Amino acid sequence: MNENYMETCGEKLVAAGFQILPIAPGKKYPGSYHQGKWSPYKGWNKHAERATTALELQVWKQWPGAGIGVPGGQVAGIDIDVADESVSLQLEQLAMRLFGETKAVRIGRAPKRLLVYRTDTPFKGIKKHPLEVLCLGQQFVAYAIHPDTGHPYQWINQELTDLKIEDLPVITEQQAHHFIEQGLALLPVEMRPARLEARGDSCNSYSAISTVISHSQAGTYEAVADAMRFISNADLPYDDWMRIGMAIKGALGDAGEVLFAEWSASSAKNIAQETFKAWSGFKPTIIGAGTIYHLAGQSGWKPDSSTILNPANLQPNGPHPAAGLLAKISKPVEPEDGKAPQPPFLEGPEWDPTDVDGALGMLVQHMVSTATRPQPILAVGNALCALGALMGRRYRTETNLRSNLYVVGIADSGAGKNHSREVVIELFLKAGFLEYLGGNRIASSAGLLRAVHEHPAILFQQDEFGMFLQAAADRLRSPRHITDILDLMTEFYSSASTTFLGPEYANPDKKGRKDIVQPCLCVYGTTTPVLFWSALKSANVADGSLARFLILKSQDDYPDLERENVVKPMPDKLAQLVKSIADGGCVGSGNLAGVLNGPETLIEPMVVPMDHGARVLFKALESQVMGKLRDSRATLWSPVLARVWENAAKVALIKAVSANPTEPVIREVDALWSIALVRHSVNEMIRDVEQHIADNQTEQNHKRILSIIKKAGPGGVTMAGLSQKARFVDRRCRLEILQTLVESGQVSEVKIPGKTKISTLYRMA
Repeated sequence: MNENYMETCGEKLVAAGFQILPIAPGKKYPGSYHQGKWSPYKGWNKHAERATTALELQVWKQWPGAGIGVPGGQVAGIDIDVADESVSLQLEQLAMRLFGETKAVRIGRAPKRLLVYRTDTPFKGIKKHPLEVLCLGQQFVAYAIHPDTGHPYQWINQELTDLKIEDLPVITEQQAHHFIEQGLALLPVEMRPARLEARGDSCNSYSAISTVISHSQAGTYEAVADAMRFISNADLPYDDWMRIGMAIKGALGDAGEVLFAEWSASSAKNIAQETFKAWSGFKPTIIGAGTIYHLAGQSGWKPDSSTILNPANLQPNGPHPAAGLLAKISKPVEPEDGKAPQPPFLEGPEWDPTDVDGALGMLVQHMVSTATRPQPILAVGNALCALGALMGRRYRTETNLRSNLYVVGIADSGAGKNHSREVVIELFLKAGFLEYLGGNRIASSAGLLRAVHEHPAILFQQDEFGMFLQAAADRLRSPRHITDILDLMTEFYSSASTTFLGPEYANPDKKGRKDIVQPCLCVYGTTTPVLFWSALKSANVADGSLARFLILKSQDDYPDLERENVVKPMPDKLAQLVKSIADGGCVGSGNLAGVLNGPETLIEPMVVPMDHGARVLFKALESQVMGKLRDSRATLWSPVLARVWENAAKVALIKAVSANPTEPVIREVDALWSIALVRHSVNEMIRDVEQHIADNQTEQNHKRILSIIKKAGPGGVTMAGLSQKARFVDRRCRLEILQTLVESGQVSEVKIPGKTKISTLYRMA
């Protein structure tokens, strides 16, 4: 049985400051062990963004034969894939001269080797076969059995476990490029990567390549498939990924779909249905085989002299060169109508945010009636969080769900986002519950932990939540005490019905562990659309982070000023109701007078049942969501859909208690309103994720320009109009994006003759 390197070396590497991840036995890629078998680890890139946790390490130790990989980012690996020992040593010496001497030198299949350095500023990996600098989006094996030699990888100077990360010399992106350039110059001619621009005699294979490039888009399956082996998909930027897909389709037509799907699947970011959707939309008119051959040639591809590059040279009536392969490989599952998969919107009745009773209705009504710019939807979100905190640890559903909610209210600047927060502060002050309010800003994870420990049911109202997310989600640049806030929020969210066990510290006398029984953290954040969506990446959707939030957008960013709305006193009846909610239905063991909110107090909340009508509605919701989940398997939407029932039940709990704190029951009307609210939130989220979320600036620019064209409607938008609205990119970048959108078939370009010149119009295809 293979040695479990995670068990023998994992803790040492983490203690030395390295980020690590599990490697499947006998493989070179990250693996995940589930239900008795290993499979590729999707989403492993997240381990380059933060430190490895003790829990992860504990789990990985149980995985049989687990090797250890190190993600690129805080470290970079100089990969010398040269089988000539003297040349390999020369390249190692070159790296040592350029970057400084590193003790971390690994041998897998001698004499090939890898040298490990540290980075201050992580950068994208660089590859010019046989040399590569592994960094962001890549990883290398540190401890495992080499799949080819059957022997362990060896650290020939000093074990990586005996080094601290700060012991490694620092490398910069510029230095990495210099190494690649100088290293290629050191290589014997026969080892250097071929250049497609090279010209030889008529029998040289590169002449054939140039013929194809100048001839047409078309290529042969045999040649394109062979060339694609040399084009890495190590989490390429969105624009490059699109370009390769269009080039394959331009070269092979629909026959290239399997090839594109397989190549795309080599990335950890791949989502099969999204890949199919993109392929269905590709309509290349210029790009094709020439691009594939050119890129592959730059990475060392040398087509065999017998390889036919141009289909014009095939026998006219002969079989397709990939006919056998295509017959063996089944195509991805397609919808019956042949169209690309559609976002899983939840159908149901419209939601009326103001159609609500009880304390919740009174609070929303007071917020709306005293606002100069009323925002009913944002008022509902804030009111739900406020009441959720007040009833925290006192009520639960029959399925043990609690009233802890995370809500984000989205509206433009000047839309009136602040008013509802001011009303909540006034209400809590009048009712004597200021201790339920956290500070206006969460400055650190330690501060959040202290606040919840001091008052386990607590509400944080955060303005500029998008700016907070930008900092907290940026694990490469933001300090640890900021990035840990999101992790702690996730832990509190999951611990609401159990006991949160705080972190252990080296000196418990100064900083003891803080355990909290049934913490109820409610967060209401407000932000502008641009700040919020620019702070998120697809990983935040895929890992379920976004699904924990109810996203509520303003229906009107600039409602008419209601100047007749004046300052009104907080209704006494509302204050009495919230006092009843904060004091209701909770039974503890022993004398709990004055210690009900203690973090370690044993709490037994009141169970809030559902009536028959509510059960029927939630059963129907469960059926609807399960159908959507099955249709959306392995997509971004799975985590979002998986939280729908839970979020709806939490909202229904709050609404029911607000209507009758003494004997609450989730009524049919509560279920109907709550389900409609969550459906509304999820549908808005899906729509906005499709439009806004991007993993890099290029993809974001694509989506923003596409959004401008889409909003222009059937009439389209002129180049001049587009230039005015797309000032966030320069002219060259704008033209490149438009070309990509036109080539992919998403946008049509129309030339309109004028009196003095021809205008260009862009509209959705």
